[in-house]
This record gives sequence, C-alpha cells and structure tokens, in this order.
Amino acid sequence: MPKIKTNRSAAKRFKRTGTGKFVFSKSYGSHILTSKTTKRKRSLRKSQIADKTNERELKLLLPNG
Repeated sequence: MPKIKTNRSAAKRFKRTGTGKFVFSKSYGSHILTSKTTKRKRSLRKSQIADKTNERELKLLLPNG
C-alpha cells in the first residue's frame, strides 16, 4: 500500500495546533509596507485559526501534520 503524501504547499502555509485546529499567517504583510497603516501592519503580524468549514479539506491535504 503506498504512503499518503502531504500537500507541500499546504504544509508551508498551515500548522496544526495541540487541539487539532489549523493556524496560518495572514497575507499582504511582507512588502510595500509604507502605504499600509501601522494598525493594519500590526494586525497582519498575528496568526489566524482556519475556519471550521475549511477543516475537512485541510485534513485531506495534511494527513500526517
């Protein structure tokens, strides 16, 4: 029986927490920061928890993670 492969693009973007939820970092926080407000840049630093509606797809993409 072949091994289940992890989707590498998803593995770079999502991590699993201890409780089994998926955490990801927000986009648009890496460059052209002069035009963004300080408040917006500060909120982009924080990580987000993926919505429950996307959890099933993420479990298929990251079977071992």
